[in-house]
Amino acid sequence: MTEVKFFALGGLGENGKNMYAVDVNNELFILDAGLKYPTNELYGVDEIIPDYKMLVAAKRRIVGIFISHAHEDHIGALPYLIKELNVPIYGTPLAIELIKDSLLEAEHNLDDYIFNTVNTNTTLPFNNAKVTFFETTHSIPEAVGIAVETELGSVVYTSEYTFNQIKDPKYRTDFHQINEIANRGVLAVLVESAGSYHTGFRNIDLLRHQIENIFTNAKSRIIVSLFSSDLQKIQWVINISLAHKKKIAVVGRKAQRIVDIALKNGYLDIPEDALVNLRYIDYKNKNNQDDLVAIVIGKRHEPFYMLQRMARRIDRLINIESKDTVVLLTPPIPGTETMAARTLDILYRGDSQIKVIDKSLLSTSHASQEEVKMMINLLRPEFVIPVIGEYQHQIRVKNLASQIGYADDKILLLDNGDVATFKEKGHFVSKKDIRTGDILIDGTPLDDNNDVILRDRELLAEDGVVMVIANVNPKTRQILDDNIEIITKGFSYYHESINILDQVKEIFLDVSKKELIANYVDWNSYKRNFRNEASKYIYQKTRRNPIIIPVIISTEI
Repeated sequence: MTEVKFFALGGLGENGKNMYAVDVNNELFILDAGLKYPTNELYGVDEIIPDYKMLVAAKRRIVGIFISHAHEDHIGALPYLIKELNVPIYGTPLAIELIKDSLLEAEHNLDDYIFNTVNTNTTLPFNNAKVTFFETTHSIPEAVGIAVETELGSVVYTSEYTFNQIKDPKYRTDFHQINEIANRGVLAVLVESAGSYHTGFRNIDLLRHQIENIFTNAKSRIIVSLFSSDLQKIQWVINISLAHKKKIAVVGRKAQRIVDIALKNGYLDIPEDALVNLRYIDYKNKNNQDDLVAIVIGKRHEPFYMLQRMARRIDRLINIESKDTVVLLTPPIPGTETMAARTLDILYRGDSQIKVIDKSLLSTSHASQEEVKMMINLLRPEFVIPVIGEYQHQIRVKNLASQIGYADDKILLLDNGDVATFKEKGHFVSKKDIRTGDILIDGTPLDDNNDVILRDRELLAEDGVVMVIANVNPKTRQILDDNIEIITKGFSYYHESINILDQVKEIFLDVSKKELIANYVDWNSYKRNFRNEASKYIYQKTRRNPIIIPVIISTEI
């Protein structure tokens, strides 16, 4: 009897960290392994990946990790988890190239892993299911949907997609293959929800026309900011530049490996005679030719940071001048809102032409409401499961599925860790059946005591630190010369007429008298009691909670 289960380790109720699993009679098919970037309150955290530890115990059952496309929110966790799982990775040629590059950057040996290249014609047979693929339209070439075909029907993962009509075959949706999968029977569709707040179909021609008009009206150098992962828009800007007989410089290309790899492998096309390598600015060279288009690329906050440097005229390659036209094709993403706003403020202080493209036009790589309904109607699944998005987005997809005739019990709203089980005679959902969570990446993974570490960082950022250093003779039980040093960072210690540090010193002396007269000195208790007393006093006087660090040095004379 066939039993099919679906659960998510990340990607439900959040933006990013996409990682899903389909279990067919104990064969595990992992769909994507992505990361997400932290918001501002996660101090010192670089990236967040799903807690994949439950998969380590089950790795003998994992047949592979199947990648839909090469964006970081779908492949970014691989460098951290692949060493422990070491299962085959399946992806399109560009996805495999970028995965290999990220593993090399993380100092992995590629010979230790198995990589398999797939395309829309690939069929992968396994013991209990087969896996097929269909091309989709996204902002990066060779994006695919993935179908895990079982005896109960296919579980189809659409990943991120649109139905924009694109002439470039690397971005074209394979409607024929979608129809073939639908005709074989679809049990459930895992349909993206992140773009479900957009009504109707998105018209990408509006964005192209707006960029065209900006180029037509620009009188001199044009500077365009783009995210390095948005290869489709990068190619658009290249094509429009060529149509206007412009020279093209890609700023940040060497740092952004995705663009360099795309150029070397033909996924981006810039004629050699149009590509310019900029030299450092000096008294002779200003890199300010009127026919130059500088494409400033980066991920997350990097385009904003580079534009700030250019506007302040401290960049080594480009200094923004009054005759320039600056085009921002980089909408703020979670965690970058403050930097994006500051960048705009700095740019507007200059007298160049600033062109900010409306965010609704730039969000063309996620399925809108009509595109969600269209995908569901094309596949005709028995069940609809919204994925890839916050809970509000999942609710919107639920409402869309209801509009086209799906009953509430056929639309499954899940959280990370919930398990949907399908059998011949029915289905059920087990809430929080799988351990899930976040692994915070701070140079290396921090999967233990996340809350404690983040709380300490938050306190350090907001309230500072007070370090009390004293030399204590353990034999005589005395503080040497009453010489107590107090060091503070990020903490203001003057309150009205009281110098708080003098009072903290007195508190330390009082606690020391009590602790040092005991028959046995418990040094941990000694420090803990001082911390408690000092914290109470400082909060009473300042309403702040700095981290208190007592350093007691054993000193014998």
